[in-house]
Amino acid sequence: MKTTTKSPLAERMRPQSLAEIVGQEDILGKGKLLESMLGSGTLPSLILWGPPGTGKTTLARILARSTSAHFVYFSAVLSGVKEVRKIVEQAEKQRETENRGTIFFIDEIHRFNKGQQDAFLPHVENGLFTLIGATTENPSFQIIAPLLSRCKVLVLSPLSKGNLGTILQRALDNPEQGLGRTDLFFDNNSLELLTTLADGDARKGLNTLEIAATIVLHRKKNDTAASNGISPDDILEAAQRTALRYDRDGDEHFNLISALHKSLRDSDPDGSLYWLYRMLESGEDPLYICRRLIRFASEDIGLSDPQALIHTISCRDAYHTLGLPEGKLAIAQAVAYLASAPKSNSIYRAESNVCGCIRQTGSLGVPLHLRNAPTRLMKELNYGKEYKYAHDADNALVAQDHLPDEIKEKQFYFPTTRGYEALIKDRLEKWKIILKKRKQNAE
Repeated sequence: MKTTTKSPLAERMRPQSLAEIVGQEDILGKGKLLESMLGSGTLPSLILWGPPGTGKTTLARILARSTSAHFVYFSAVLSGVKEVRKIVEQAEKQRETENRGTIFFIDEIHRFNKGQQDAFLPHVENGLFTLIGATTENPSFQIIAPLLSRCKVLVLSPLSKGNLGTILQRALDNPEQGLGRTDLFFDNNSLELLTTLADGDARKGLNTLEIAATIVLHRKKNDTAASNGISPDDILEAAQRTALRYDRDGDEHFNLISALHKSLRDSDPDGSLYWLYRMLESGEDPLYICRRLIRFASEDIGLSDPQALIHTISCRDAYHTLGLPEGKLAIAQAVAYLASAPKSNSIYRAESNVCGCIRQTGSLGVPLHLRNAPTRLMKELNYGKEYKYAHDADNALVAQDHLPDEIKEKQFYFPTTRGYEALIKDRLEKWKIILKKRKQNAE
């Protein structure tokens, strides 16, 4: 794409060759996958998966040039199946008249639904064009299986601060496409701040740099004695507010909630609070987090600390009462409590054990002595016969079976020796001894 001095800085500084790309060494380094592909003269269909500003579109354009293929850019946000048909016709014409292949680049391919993805699947299969799809979402969830199986997935990582520093300094110094002719420079700590605010996104960093440069040049226009240095304050003014990389319905959403859950499970309050506030500061619905904490209280703590469930429900109620921003502190309190509580997944495992047994054994009958007998007929059928009322027995313990005969020896709940559950374990073991003696005496 041809650029002009009026084009955004990020577009003007777009790399024109693989050698100019900064970062992504895992796929672009010597002897890595892409070098091997290009060396063989063939390029398979690709899915480029990575956060914004990591070079997906740039890489697709460079690959198209390296193979001399006709490049077609297509936005899944702005176009639909009708436009795909036109591209198919153009690709057929290119192949017939010029014997030239077509690289069909689809930006934000995850925006296409199943039917839309199906529309160009046959053309990928027959080789009419090489598909390169760019997505910020996990392809496993967003790309249909038949298409995904015909594409190689390349994962692009967020750019490191070192990578971003190189890109931004290059843009400031470049006299042709960059800002080199302005004689601007970074004050102390400005570049460090800018790479932090860019958050792994080169486009975001370059856009912020361009705005900061405009601020400084405007100041100099009104005051010729003003410095040419871009200060941290200029960077902050340009950035306005850090927009953390996050998508409430996408892959990063699930990555962050997973990190929170696992930090809680590992009893790390610092890590747990970090991931909590990463989500809150990025705009996550606090009630979603509250629901996950309630689930965690049962799944990973359970009866090792029965107060955990009460704390999480209180946390949700407190947030309902306070709202934002005050309600965040109640959620943080619950997170710190859960991280610090003894852990047990005994209830979670008991659920799995019970459900697995039910799936294997089906609808086993309720033992007669446990059945309710509100009618005469039911009593005649021995419903409720020989039922022993626990409160009439010593220690409120009775020696009677509570599972169907086919599985009466099964045990589903295995308490741990952690927290309050240790008392439960000890209590249940003592009860078993008492009941065993009563059964022996009854026999």
